[in-house]
Amino acid sequence: MTGSEFENALIDGIYEAAIVPESWPAVLRDTARIASCREALLGTVLHDEARIIGSSPEFTEGYDEVLRRIPLPVNERAQRLLAHGRLGFITDDDVFSRDEIAHERVYQDLLIPAGYGSGAATVITAPTGDTTIVHCERSFAEGTVDGQAIAALDRLRPHFARAGLLGRRLAMERARAASQALELMGLPAAVLGLRGQVLEANALFQDLIPDTFLDRTSRLALAYAPADEMLANVIAGFSRTDLPQPVRSVPIPSWRGGNPMVVHVAPVRGRARDVFSFAGAIIVATPVTAGVGPDAGLIAGLFDLTPAEARLAAVIAGGYPPRDAALRLGVTEATARTTLKRVLAKTGTRRQADLVSLLKSAAAPR
Repeated sequence: MTGSEFENALIDGIYEAAIVPESWPAVLRDTARIASCREALLGTVLHDEARIIGSSPEFTEGYDEVLRRIPLPVNERAQRLLAHGRLGFITDDDVFSRDEIAHERVYQDLLIPAGYGSGAATVITAPTGDTTIVHCERSFAEGTVDGQAIAALDRLRPHFARAGLLGRRLAMERARAASQALELMGLPAAVLGLRGQVLEANALFQDLIPDTFLDRTSRLALAYAPADEMLANVIAGFSRTDLPQPVRSVPIPSWRGGNPMVVHVAPVRGRARDVFSFAGAIIVATPVTAGVGPDAGLIAGLFDLTPAEARLAAVIAGGYPPRDAALRLGVTEATARTTLKRVLAKTGTRRQADLVSLLKSAAAPR
């Protein structure tokens, strides 16, 4: 394959990856190759939060680690790239002197010891307010990326820009389709951004605003304050890609004359997320009606309870007071009451009666 044929095939791959995000690593490997670099990454930045995908899992993990140790707001290399302003690729020599590199932590402590430290990158600002970064990296010992490689990368830049617009549009369409599919199932649902703001909400979910949900600029909130504290903690974990984020459930007991419900928050992770999607989670509100109590396994899954907490909650939901529940479980009454306090805290309820109502209703979605 000639150089021009390789470049044309790479351009086709860029547009394909915008539709099939799993293709990005292969595209980025070819992008690195055209620049005589070892690795490459594609990243999006919004509100000082970056999401990246690399040409290899090792490079992605390594760069995630760099950003964890030196976050974007204090990462001098990233800040100088973002501020440079050239509508094309630049090298480290365009923004740092050799003396500065010799004293800059991101180079000396992280990049150069890992076999990197010399790159070529560009910044593409999107109409949606976020920024796309395409970055190629090789070892510091290999020197600055030369002008011929920069010219080749500049020819690719407009294709990355158009692919980014396509990827963003498709990501929003997928978010809309997800919320509408849940609406067909009778479930109020919304797609939240990485900071918890509403990106897309179906009509059933919008009907719950403002009595149940508050659509604030900063993030989605719950009108019931104790439950909102729990939701805030869940949302705070959206950007922690280094930690597993399980589905979380936030109970809302009956108040202000409304029915109790359980709000399920399913973080979007791994293959479900592409670099141009800023979806952090899908949130589903499950209105509930009275029914038989759920078993311990369901309770544990809904409210993140330990096995002991879930067993006690299941017995309590069956109508047994703590003393009788303790006898049935073979524990002391003091242990049962201590465990019950933890269950009340985790489910956001304050009284045993509220807990029983919530647990029984959770077994029978409307």
